[in-house]
Amino acid sequence: MRQTRSVIICGGGVLGLSCAYYLAREGWRVTVVERNAEGADTCAHGSAGYVSPSHVIPIAAPGMVWKGLKWMLSPRSPFYIKPRLDGDLMRWGWLFARACTEEHTRRSAPVLRDLCLASRQLFVEWADITGNAFELKTEGLLNLCQTQECLDHETHGLAALANELGIEARVLDARQTAALEPGTKLSVLGSVYFPIDAHISPRRLMPALTSLLKDMGVKFSWNSSVYGWRSETGRIAALSTTAGDLFADEYVLTGGSWSPQMLTGLGLRLPMQAGKGYSLTIEKPRFRLTKPLILTERRVAVTPMGDTLRFGGTMEISGHSDNVRPERVEQIIAGAQAFFPELTAADFAGLKPWFGYRPVTPDGMPYIGRLGRYANLATASGHAMLGLTLAPVSGLLVAEILTGRKPSVDLTLLNPNRYS
Repeated sequence: MRQTRSVIICGGGVLGLSCAYYLAREGWRVTVVERNAEGADTCAHGSAGYVSPSHVIPIAAPGMVWKGLKWMLSPRSPFYIKPRLDGDLMRWGWLFARACTEEHTRRSAPVLRDLCLASRQLFVEWADITGNAFELKTEGLLNLCQTQECLDHETHGLAALANELGIEARVLDARQTAALEPGTKLSVLGSVYFPIDAHISPRRLMPALTSLLKDMGVKFSWNSSVYGWRSETGRIAALSTTAGDLFADEYVLTGGSWSPQMLTGLGLRLPMQAGKGYSLTIEKPRFRLTKPLILTERRVAVTPMGDTLRFGGTMEISGHSDNVRPERVEQIIAGAQAFFPELTAADFAGLKPWFGYRPVTPDGMPYIGRLGRYANLATASGHAMLGLTLAPVSGLLVAEILTGRKPSVDLTLLNPNRYS
């Protein structure tokens, strides 16, 4: 009789929990190693909570190099790269520039579509299993536009591509947009509506998944940092942590933006930058929304979560710095007030900004698969702003890889060794 195989998941964020779920479902003995305490904040907690099949264009898109250079001059810009002498950042920037092509978008968009659609279906299954503990809502998403130039760009760009790929996108005028959100006044010219999109409350998802995993027999090693590996003849022999050496048949790296540092000593290269994002959550908003929104010109996301309303955005490539830049937060507030005439400064007064680090690869595509020359080491990392959206399908793919089944989505563009 075949013995149950064991696996260690290195990282207890939403990607790590998803991998743990699908491997435990396959009968694996699973241990999740997490450097923080149980219930601690992760990158998913303060996110916009989007489950977005509409997000078919990678962050490395045509025109982003010029925009990035222009935005780099202003710390208030939506996409800010803090200039610094850092070899990893310069190499990442060079690879990012190479990826910002029409060809890359054309190849990546169908893969992102397949990943997002699969993940959305898996979220529905999770909602059934947990009694919808994380408040999955399938109301769609609106990309709001205040100018004709922006609406034309969305119409002929994202909306046209989405419809071409089978993701329904409807272009609406101001009256039609207002009819979909009658609970508030909107200062918009029009919008693009994606009926297939959904959203959740991430702060409810994480404890719900943790509780489910415990019921499935998954073990957790909290407050345990990874600081090294023991390897022999092309395999990982042990994981060295602050809780001692841990042993398993397989190892999966899900450390988010810290993943590259966690590979120290293995001779592996995983180009990635930490993209800091901020959010503000109003506990008792003065109006109700039914759908998540994107304030397109301002690059601000707005999501109703239970009785609260969350505003999030910005991409700040400045390393792992816990410094909160007030101008980044002010940019979110200004964007919110520009689109919602009812909002005032008093609505945001006293709110503590949340921030988290998105793991951004040079081409905007995640790393999913086996790593380098180590036969029993895999990863699911580098999901940028789609970490929450793609968590379920990424966990399923890792389980398929480790069990030797054919992956349900083509992994060619997600090969974690593509920059090695």
